[in-house]
Amino acid sequence: MVTAASVSDNEAGKQLLSQIAADHPTISKAWVDTGYKTQAIEHGATLGIDVDVVPRNTQVKGFSVVPRRWVVERSFGWIMMHRRLARDYEAKPAHSESMIRLAMISNLARRATGETPITWHNP
Repeated sequence: MVTAASVSDNEAGKQLLSQIAADHPTISKAWVDTGYKTQAIEHGATLGIDVDVVPRNTQVKGFSVVPRRWVVERSFGWIMMHRRLARDYEAKPAHSESMIRLAMISNLARRATGETPITWHNP
């Protein structure tokens, strides 16, 4: 789900959880970062989704690996291989969301067929 920058994490989280519950009723667990406050967590509980906040390690200064965050970062890396998603070219959130869907479909199709990816940044 892509939203405007003016939408708070809590509001976007509640919208996303409602959409997920409607589209995929068997999902029962979600991990979120510390930007999500109690509103999104409580909304998830009303939908039957256990929302766990994955906190940062307060003992470590600077960069530290956050559990489950690698899944998100890996996915961002995959879609950045698509040139149009390497920059914010889209003016509307719905267009960005469509381009992300196309990029992920392309990635899945390449894996299913065993083709090697042709990337725009390789000489």
